[in-house]
Amino acid sequence: MPRLLPLESCDTEEYNSNEPPRNPQEYLRQVQREASLCPDVVVAQIDPKKLKKKQSVNVSITGCLAAPQGFSPSLKWQQQQVSRFSEVRQPKSEDEDGWKRFCLGENVCLDIQLKEEDKVNPGLDYVKTGFPPFLSIVSKLNQSTISAVLEYLMNWFEERDFVAQLGRWFYALLACLEKPLLPEAHSLIRQLARRCSAVRANLESKDDDCLSALNLMICIVARYFEQNDLADKE
Repeated sequence: MPRLLPLESCDTEEYNSNEPPRNPQEYLRQVQREASLCPDVVVAQIDPKKLKKKQSVNVSITGCLAAPQGFSPSLKWQQQQVSRFSEVRQPKSEDEDGWKRFCLGENVCLDIQLKEEDKVNPGLDYVKTGFPPFLSIVSKLNQSTISAVLEYLMNWFEERDFVAQLGRWFYALLACLEKPLLPEAHSLIRQLARRCSAVRANLESKDDDCLSALNLMICIVARYFEQNDLADKE
C-alpha cells in the first residue's frame, strides 16, 4: 500500500505494545505493528452443513384460483373500476371536486342515502366511503397542497353538516401544517374554528356524537396555533 504519513520504518518486534503511546510517532508505530501482524489473506471458517439447511426457497408461480361459473366480473366492469379508482386515487392539487371525493367519498359528496345494512357493514370501498388520511398519503403533501385541500374541505363544510370522515381529514391536515403558517393557512384555520363553533351552537344535545370533534377542532386552532381570540373561555 502507498505510504500515507511520513513515518520511518522500524523493527516492530522491538516496540513494546504493552505501554500506551507517548506521542504521535509511537501511536503510528503501534498501528504499524498491528497491521504487520494481520495476515495477507483471511479465510472465513464456514460450516457447509449450515448452508445446506438454508438453500430451499419456495416461490409460488401459480395465479389466482379461477372463479366459479358466473362469479367473475366482466372485463368491461373491471376496466370501469380501474378507471374510476385511478381518477380518485391521485387528484391534482387544483382538482377541488377530485379531492372532495378522495377524502369524503362518493356517498358523502353525492349525498347518497345508505341502506340500513350498508350502515352496519359499509366495507372497504374507499371510492364510496373516502380514503382515510393515512400517513403514507398526508406525509407526501407539501404545505401548498395541504392548504389547498383544507380550503376544498372548508368549502364543502360551509354548506353542509359535520361528518366523521371530514373531522379525521381536518385533524390530519392540521397536524401537517408547519409553523409559521402561510397566510392562506392562517385564514383557513380561523375559518374552520368559526364554522365548528356555528355548527356546535345548533346542536340539540350535548350528547351529540359530533360535539367532541367540534370542540377538538376549535381547541387545536385556538390553543395550539395561538388564535387565542377564538378559544373557549372557562
